[in-house]
Amino acid sequence: MEKIWLKSYSKSVPAQIVFDEISLPEALARTTRRFPDNPALLFQGTKVSFKNLDDMVSRFASGLRSLGVMPGDKVALLMPNLVQTVVAIFGALRAGAVVALNNPLYTDRELEHQYNDADSSLLVCLDVLVPRMINLRQKTRIKKIISCHIRDFLPFPLKQLFPFVRKGMHLKTPPSTEVYEFMDLIKNYPPITDLHKAAWNDTAFLLYTGGTTGVSKGVKLTQGNLSSNVQQCRVWFQEFQDGKEIVVGCLPFFHSFGMTTAMNMGIFYGYGIVLIPKPEPKAILEAISKYKATYLPAVPTLYNGMINFPDLKKYDISSLKGCFSGGAPLPMDTIRNFEALTGAQICEGYGLTETSPVVTVNPYGGQTKLGTIGLPLPNTEAKLVDVDDYTREITVVGEPGELCIKGPQVMTGYNNRPEETEITLRDGWLLTGDISVVDEEGYFSIVDRKKDMIISGGFNIYPRDVDEVLFSHPKVLEACAIGVPDAYSGERIKAYVVLKESEMSTPIEIIDFCKENLVKYKVPKYVEFVTELPKSAVGKILRKELRRLDQEKTAKDQVS
Repeated sequence: MEKIWLKSYSKSVPAQIVFDEISLPEALARTTRRFPDNPALLFQGTKVSFKNLDDMVSRFASGLRSLGVMPGDKVALLMPNLVQTVVAIFGALRAGAVVALNNPLYTDRELEHQYNDADSSLLVCLDVLVPRMINLRQKTRIKKIISCHIRDFLPFPLKQLFPFVRKGMHLKTPPSTEVYEFMDLIKNYPPITDLHKAAWNDTAFLLYTGGTTGVSKGVKLTQGNLSSNVQQCRVWFQEFQDGKEIVVGCLPFFHSFGMTTAMNMGIFYGYGIVLIPKPEPKAILEAISKYKATYLPAVPTLYNGMINFPDLKKYDISSLKGCFSGGAPLPMDTIRNFEALTGAQICEGYGLTETSPVVTVNPYGGQTKLGTIGLPLPNTEAKLVDVDDYTREITVVGEPGELCIKGPQVMTGYNNRPEETEITLRDGWLLTGDISVVDEEGYFSIVDRKKDMIISGGFNIYPRDVDEVLFSHPKVLEACAIGVPDAYSGERIKAYVVLKESEMSTPIEIIDFCKENLVKYKVPKYVEFVTELPKSAVGKILRKELRRLDQEKTAKDQVS
């Protein structure tokens, strides 16, 4: 496909950039030399400078070496966004280990699979999860566990109050062999001297995707993948100044979106990172207001939650300069309302764990096209192919096809899954599984997931079309459309709807609203009101999980 999107780039953004082949731990060392006294991490009133962060990272790396971790070994992390999380990630990388990031909300069954798939030998874990992990490790190759306490980096008096305000939380490491305290490693070991020199193509991370709906796959991302993607994002947001920005770290760092756009960008360019362990609208609003944050990467549910937060007017969020949204479609009303409140541009983008993750973004400082995912980043190629025939490329503007991506941010493959890697990566192209269209100015739009398409009465229906209309209803906070079996039509559309606080509605009201805004065959036949929708760790609505829950409910109703 001709790169028609280049004509829509902001003037200062080049079509190609020459990458600085610097690894993640080397980037931290460079930033420390540039901004030693700048705040690197901000957590509940505690400030950690880049000089202190770099020192802790080197000491943690030394501690890992003393525990037998060698270059190439897998170190697993089961942590929310804390000071220890950043130290452990960069310490493991500095020791030459591969970091396997895991979601603390996953079940033991899911974690057991991921630990064994990654072949992890050591686990860094939040203290409240240590007892579970001690029991689980006998089913894995994990021998050593490092326990981390939230209170360790709380300022006085929060540190004194913490045991009382968190009643029932485990705060002491249980007596067990091979369980170590994080702070002991930091205090007892000198900075590492035998630094591991990471190669550009060395695997740096294993990130697991798809765990909530089946057996999760470990995505192998290299130093080059992640370093390149950070540099691609930085050149996109050209008005940001090194050493001057404050980024809100509300997206979990165990997810590629939060890792790249908040943690890694902060480390590479000297931004202060506000750590938010549990992403909620109130905590984000407080962080922006308190630290005068300038940059916010988040998902639509968080932007939506902030706009509808009852005490929104109490917080000053005017310091924001630029916002990044991804992970799910961003409703147009949310964009308009948030930008009106802050004056900051929300750049909606798109990516996958397999692409480190950022692929496309609406141009910062340029034309934002509502409802699109923007333009491919520099050094990124994109094309559309026939959904049923990969060899047939689609070149007609506006015709949907499967989006395929080629670029330096594309993974090397799935861990231990050569067959799935071969299906997903073809001739250097990543097949995303997302159906997209591109307009005459090169802006891409995702019309839906290949597997989410609803076929009703012979019509192909993309659920996102229905979602957009549902979101625009003044009483609706969140919504998600799915296909449910129907003997006559094959499938019918069912809408799950979460109403805004204090609002009341009926299925008929929602259906009538859809009739006014959708062609007849896209109008939901069923509407069910719920208090919440199933979401991933970053707040992405899980359509597949909603379908599964709906099927289970239908089966129970049929039995009864």
